[in-house]
Amino acid sequence: MIILERTNSENPDFISLVKLLDKFLAITDGEDHAFYDQFNKIDKIKYVVVGYEDQKAVSCGAIKAYNDNTMEVKRMFTLSEARGKGIATKVLKELEQWTTELGYQRCILETGIRQHEAIRLYQKNEYKLIPNYGQYEGVEESKCFEKLMITETTSL
Repeated sequence: MIILERTNSENPDFISLVKLLDKFLAITDGEDHAFYDQFNKIDKIKYVVVGYEDQKAVSCGAIKAYNDNTMEVKRMFTLSEARGKGIATKVLKELEQWTTELGYQRCILETGIRQHEAIRLYQKNEYKLIPNYGQYEGVEESKCFEKLMITETTSL
């Protein structure tokens, strides 16, 4: 059974998963890792989701405010042995739900061109490729995505 826990960046399971993510990215990013690493600090992230399978932390993700209507998805990771089970999608959906609960209308994110599994995850979950934003403008090794959050409106 998969359990999702909303927490923050002080959660020890989140910290452990992020350390594994950073090791993975150091290999896949190669010489570009130092550039990306500077944008991936986890101190003071208020909105973190950790996914547990059989009481073991196997997946995580976070959101942080990018501007007044946009959250940025950060630090998505799933242990290799837990991949292919839909856990990352559940974490991502929980982050999207949290985004709408907080009153934001859009999620954006950046991933590297070598992160094929991540790109497939975001495309499968209806994220659309957008021009690179912020610090990723002009960075050929980055792909940026967005998803507009659908909020229910009532008509009178």
